[in-house]
Amino acid sequence: MIQGVRQFRDQYWERGEPGRETPATLTKQLYQLWLLGLLLKLIGSSWDVSWHFKWLRDDLAPPHLINTVGTVIVVGLTLFHTFTGYGADKLTVRLMQVGCGIFLVALPIDVINHRINGLDITSWSGSHALLYLGTAVMLAGALRGWMKYFPAGNARTFGLVALWFFFLENVWFPNQHQEYGVRALQAYDNGRPEAEPILLQFAADQLGVPIGREAVVNFALPIADWVYPVWGLVAAAIVLVIARRTIGKPWAATAVAGGYVAYRCLIWPMLAGIDFPKSAVPLFLVLVGLAIDAAHVVRMPTPAAAVLGSAAVTTVGYVGIWFQQEYLWGPPISFSSAAVTAVLLAVLWTAGDMAIRRPETQMIASRLKPS
Repeated sequence: MIQGVRQFRDQYWERGEPGRETPATLTKQLYQLWLLGLLLKLIGSSWDVSWHFKWLRDDLAPPHLINTVGTVIVVGLTLFHTFTGYGADKLTVRLMQVGCGIFLVALPIDVINHRINGLDITSWSGSHALLYLGTAVMLAGALRGWMKYFPAGNARTFGLVALWFFFLENVWFPNQHQEYGVRALQAYDNGRPEAEPILLQFAADQLGVPIGREAVVNFALPIADWVYPVWGLVAAAIVLVIARRTIGKPWAATAVAGGYVAYRCLIWPMLAGIDFPKSAVPLFLVLVGLAIDAAHVVRMPTPAAAVLGSAAVTTVGYVGIWFQQEYLWGPPISFSSAAVTAVLLAVLWTAGDMAIRRPETQMIASRLKPS
């Protein structure tokens, strides 16, 4: 292995400008490593949110270490693209650099935030938002690089779907707080709390009250009820719309949404199997993906497609959440926020659709279409 690393270094580690000609084999290796790094970050973050509903925060907790390995891979790849110029043009490199920079700056800020504010279990804190932003920007760079440089073929399309899956997971991640929170509260009400006594005591001490339902509600479901559907449906739909456009394949949005839901259906039983808290799963996202793909089947002017698509997404989203509340598990939401969701999504859908039709983006996306 060491010999292989040395050969790779001797062959490719040389200064170059971004956009230089890159061997197809090297391109595949670089972007496959991107998928590996992002996968490790995904596994670490998935375990991390469950961990925080069981234990007090620990900087060296196993999920943090797994996430760190993924981050090291991603940062290392960014440094390689920057120094050698292989597999990325200037904009791609810049997105990777800015994304990694934001993420690395956010890490110590998050540690300091926890030192000052204590538990801070909510996924919606400012320091966490910086982590999501950094990940989103570096993912944008990886997506651009994949579309522009990865060789044509089925692997190219599969990888693009995988990258959009990672992007969807990143924007949806804060909503997991409510998905874990609703089941944490249910477990407490049933007399079988999943949180350890040390966490329950810490949450109670922060409020200055005895251990009880008030303290559990404060750390499990402190977020306003309108946030889950408005953020979730608008952000997820915009990601899926752009994914549908850039992948350029029928039912691409459904594939991305379905992949995320399938992952969530697999990961929480695995975590529960090693005695970590359970979560609700946003099964309705599959319907959102179907609605977005259906909106692309019939060619319509952009505003009409956006308005009708937004209405469909809002309808299936809110009905899907209601169904899960009634028959499975679903976070509490404000159903009166549906109008805001529909209007906001229609506006952003129109803007996003217009942006994705820019000549440069269309040129890159066309390379994914079969000849």
